[in-house]
Amino acid sequence: MSTPILIPPVTGPSLERFQMSYRKRRAYRDAIQFPPALSGVANAIDVHCHAHEGQQDAFALAKFASTCGMGGLLYKTLPFAKPPMPQLNALKDQLHRWADDEDVKPIECWAGFVTDTWNGRPTRAAVEPQLKAGIKAIWMPTASHANSLHLSGGREIWWDPQASSKVILEPMPFDIALARSGGMYFLKDGKLDPEVKEIVRLCAEYDAALFFGHFTHPEQDALVEEIDRVKFKKAAVDHPFSLYVDLDIARMQQFARAGITVNFTYDELSPLMGVDPHAMYQAIRATGTDWVTLSSDCGEPLFPNSVEGIRMIVAYMKAYGLTEAEIEQVTVTNPRRLVGRG
Repeated sequence: MSTPILIPPVTGPSLERFQMSYRKRRAYRDAIQFPPALSGVANAIDVHCHAHEGQQDAFALAKFASTCGMGGLLYKTLPFAKPPMPQLNALKDQLHRWADDEDVKPIECWAGFVTDTWNGRPTRAAVEPQLKAGIKAIWMPTASHANSLHLSGGREIWWDPQASSKVILEPMPFDIALARSGGMYFLKDGKLDPEVKEIVRLCAEYDAALFFGHFTHPEQDALVEEIDRVKFKKAAVDHPFSLYVDLDIARMQQFARAGITVNFTYDELSPLMGVDPHAMYQAIRATGTDWVTLSSDCGEPLFPNSVEGIRMIVAYMKAYGLTEAEIEQVTVTNPRRLVGRG
């Protein structure tokens, strides 16, 4: 006898979310959109966008962002086959030539560097040459961290260069994830890895931002302690609602009190993660806007492009209650601080 197929019940939003969404969408009005150019993103700086292999094209995105009047893009990723800064410099040259021809003001562009396994892990040897070259932000490990492998699995090639790029591992117990990832966890006997401490110092020395990546809570706490010890004020934690990061409001407030930016993303609001925009607004309101930014985290084909991602997260937060002055703070003023333009 064949096993019956279990079909889960169809579920929709809670009644509260459903009713709130209609109140907000009926009340919210903004400038009429004239695609392909977008309004509502003037001067905004996206401090978290992706343009590596299989993602949106970096140059096309920069042109679109310029056409729409954005302030800048911090590329967390560019194609991994080459170091990011030569790619960024070539992109900027190309963008400025195009902008001169089209009589458009070009956006500013910056590059980040992720300390995942394929980039040499979070070590001084891997990071300092990138900072010397001009990188403006360092990310602690993300997809190759044991926490990511534990919660969502990942491509085996991230840990084993001999593996097929098509092999995608399923989520697994943390101890197995720790072994499979080659020890991508940065506490030992409750103390932060000395190499990570060195990266904090290097970011302070080179005036570069430092993002927490997918650190677990104990690693986050140890990193916060080190950041506070050296009085570093250009650290940020991405997508706090993501289970990789998993911050409740009390924890967001703790980060903000320590001078660490809480970076909310369109990724969280997308259908893939499905965070209630009202919950995001309430978290921002409770945390305060002094240490908050809005970004896209877009790039994958299942997301809109980063300009549209910024437009959407801004529109949601305005609809739910952020003022024009607060939007300016979280999309222009605070991002400029992170990229060294504050």
